[in-house]
Amino acid sequence: MPLWGKKKTGPSPKESIAKLRETLDMLEKREQFLQKKIDGQTTEAKKFLAQKNKRAALMCLKRKKTYEVQMDKIAGARMTIEQQVMTLEGANVSLEAMNAMKMGAASMKKIHNDINIDNVDETMDEIREQMDIANEINDAISQPLGGEVFDDDDLLAQLDELEQENLDETLLTLEGSKTPAVQLPNTPNKAPVKAKPVVDEEAELAALEASMA
Repeated sequence: MPLWGKKKTGPSPKESIAKLRETLDMLEKREQFLQKKIDGQTTEAKKFLAQKNKRAALMCLKRKKTYEVQMDKIAGARMTIEQQVMTLEGANVSLEAMNAMKMGAASMKKIHNDINIDNVDETMDEIREQMDIANEINDAISQPLGGEVFDDDDLLAQLDELEQENLDETLLTLEGSKTPAVQLPNTPNKAPVKAKPVVDEEAELAALEASMA
């Protein structure tokens, strides 16, 4: 197959981001270098002015201006590259999210191909059948040995008899605990004797104090 027939593929987002960040580091170092040059020309210009050498000071300022123009260009390039980095990082995040969602969709599709509603219903029927068998086995195991089968009606009748006996014993206990009636002696039919009124000592004392006043 000829080489020119192959489809060219561009760099991955991660490779582009790494290259752009490397370029940013290089531009930053270049800016630092130019800034030192600018500071140096400023220092030289002040020195020549102190020596009254305006021509030399002017040349220093011209060189300083050249460095500043280069600094402006580098600053513009850095801004453009930083915007590219942010755009690529955002696009890469979107790409990774889309790839993850595609993978999840493919996994769900594979699962649904292996499981359908008929298989689910069949499985649930098998589970119910096995649970019924398990219940029957448990019932068989719980039966008493020796063929002893108790009649629930007979047991309930015996329980009613026990409750009635308890009720009778309770009633007998209550009747035996009652106090016997006191018989009053026979007295002749005479007029009842009036009881002497109870003297209120405080009332008498108050009346006595009132009379003395």
